[in-house]
Amino acid sequence: MNELKEKLKSQIIEQLNLEHLKPGDIKDDAPLFGDEGLGLDSIDALEFIVLLDTHYGITISDPGEARAVFHSVDTLFDYIYKNR
Repeated sequence: MNELKEKLKSQIIEQLNLEHLKPGDIKDDAPLFGDEGLGLDSIDALEFIVLLDTHYGITISDPGEARAVFHSVDTLFDYIYKNR
């Protein structure tokens, strides 16, 4: 399971062009959006949608659901694990 989280972190770094980060820099439970955590914004949320579709064949169409799914690496991982 940890290997999959590390892979997901690497995909996030690549998809969002966060070359200044390494997977170990991203905490599993840290917020991805807002002033805490990575400080991502709505444009980055679109990139997450592309990442899920491209790498995992998962589509999120409900913005409310996306907000909860994209909260942290943990929530993103859980969603991928349940919907693969």
